[in-house]
Amino acid sequence: MASPSHNTTGTKKARIEIIPLIDVIFFLLATFVLFTLSLNKIQSIPLDLPQAAPNAAATKNDDDVIVLQLSDAESAYWNKELISFNEIRPRLLNYKATVATPRVLVTGDDRATYGITIRALDQVRKAGISEVSIETTWRASGR
Repeated sequence: MASPSHNTTGTKKARIEIIPLIDVIFFLLATFVLFTLSLNKIQSIPLDLPQAAPNAAATKNDDDVIVLQLSDAESAYWNKELISFNEIRPRLLNYKATVATPRVLVTGDDRATYGITIRALDQVRKAGISEVSIETTWRASGR
């Protein structure tokens, strides 16, 4: 009986072996992965960050900082004093005229919205005050 790899004339029949092909594919895949991992370069911009000094907070006079806490649409707190939103700009102008380096901390309570915050920041900008900080956590009303 003739084997399956031989035909009746006695010549060998060509066969494709899959197992060596799989080995070659895995070798190429591993080589490609290792090669691409070695190409990763961390690209960054050199940046000089300021260093904190232990007495930096003590040198600034925190009495000059105005805490402007925003609440619902028509109310705000000026250093814990309840005021209407329309009073913010005149108070900022008066504050800027009396203090050499005016600084404002803008914060909000649980009723403050994005719109009133932007309106208050516009009032600070229109008053010409450039040192503005924004507190990213909310405080209870009037605190």
